[in-house]
Amino acid sequence: MAIDGGSEPGSEARCVVKIGWLWVDSASFSLYVYSASVAIQALTVISMGGVADHPPHRKLVLLGFAAIGSLSATLFLPLSSTSPLWPASALLAILANVSFGASIVALNAYLPSLARSAPEVVAAKTEAERLRSESHHHQADGAAVVDEEAKKAVEKYHTLLSRTTSRISSQGIAIGYAAGITLLLLALVPVTLLHGSTFSLRLAIGMSGVWWAFFTVPSWLWLPGGSGVGGKETGAGDREEEQGLLADADSISESTATPPAEGEWTVWAEIVKSWRRLGQMLHPSEIRKLRNTFWFLSAWFLLSDGFTTITSTAILFAKTTLHMPATSLVLIGAITPLSGIIGSLAWPKLQRKLGWSNLRALVALVLVAAVIPLYGCLGFVPWLKGAKFGGLTTKGEMWALAVYFGSVYGAFQSYARSVFAELIPPGEEARWYGLYSITDKSSSFFGPLVVGLIADATGNIRYAFFFLFFMLLVPVPILLGAVDVERGREDAARYSEAKDAASR
Repeated sequence: MAIDGGSEPGSEARCVVKIGWLWVDSASFSLYVYSASVAIQALTVISMGGVADHPPHRKLVLLGFAAIGSLSATLFLPLSSTSPLWPASALLAILANVSFGASIVALNAYLPSLARSAPEVVAAKTEAERLRSESHHHQADGAAVVDEEAKKAVEKYHTLLSRTTSRISSQGIAIGYAAGITLLLLALVPVTLLHGSTFSLRLAIGMSGVWWAFFTVPSWLWLPGGSGVGGKETGAGDREEEQGLLADADSISESTATPPAEGEWTVWAEIVKSWRRLGQMLHPSEIRKLRNTFWFLSAWFLLSDGFTTITSTAILFAKTTLHMPATSLVLIGAITPLSGIIGSLAWPKLQRKLGWSNLRALVALVLVAAVIPLYGCLGFVPWLKGAKFGGLTTKGEMWALAVYFGSVYGAFQSYARSVFAELIPPGEEARWYGLYSITDKSSSFFGPLVVGLIADATGNIRYAFFFLFFMLLVPVPILLGAVDVERGREDAARYSEAKDAASR
């Protein structure tokens, strides 16, 4: 294969890639590569679930994919566009994207255990266990003991665990956005100085690989590995004692998912088991056992697509309707994550002040985000069409909405994975976050497809705002009426306990 930049008579020159005997437009080629990477990523996150849920290997999975991804990105540096090996860039791009997705799943799987191991959460759980133990002893003695204090302690523990989960998740989102903006600014330096040459783009991609490798070191140093994932590995007696104290109110410790003896464990066996478990997880009987978890996933399917479609639609609207230049669009792309940092850090404080649960905060974020497409619909109001402001008819409004949306989107991502963390069976975090990731990816085609059809049918992309508004509102009744986090937590605990008992 070779890269050929040719042009047909009477037409503009375009860049094409030769694949075998076919010439493919370079823009289409990049889309094909991205689509392939998404498909392979889905297969990978399913296959790795069992391996990443095995305590001694979760950290190795995270670091292994980080190493593959960072190396793949870094290898763009020596790969010249004139080299006969240039088509290998497709393979490197696929490896980098697949590794990134797999790393995120492994990283998300740490969220529940990190929250449970926070000092204040451990202290609250110890106190709840002590009070419940005293209550049981009093009842065994026949004394009329009111265990209201013990119930309040358990409630306090769950509230603290929920808020700690959202705090860690929000801080992670904020740090990720800050890192992305910093790297973007650094990469812009060579791209600008070298006038956007191919080498400058390779340099930017290579820098991202080096950045990725460098900031994986803190994970290697500080994240727990082995028995440190989710707490110590306990024996049957310890598990029975812990479940006896908080089994009806606590998502059972990850230690209930005790792995088999090391000699019996193999990577290939876990990969095969992961695919079998996927079939079991999606069986109607399993869905009924974890109905709250699957109701949330159905809402997540629509919400994740709705939020990403708002992003792409807003960019297209700014370019085609408001006629904003490319430089403005780039700046909007930088302002949005910057405001996302502020939103990710501000919403947990607002949540604590209002005393909201993670689910209620998530619903509030969805309703706040729905204001954006609703505001765009106001552009059809006759008296606003000739006005200089209102209904997203001016460039200044787009700048304001970029800040508004960014502050909501960062917090939305944080609270979505925090709520899901409360609904998944302990010990299977990687498997369920893999399904969470696949649900996100599999829905990404629907919104843009409908927006494209609406724009083609009407000739005005503004009509798509009606669709986006209802797309965000539809999941709200599901979250408010069908998802019961407290019940879902208990269902997940019983599910994990039953699975652990069956494996003994």
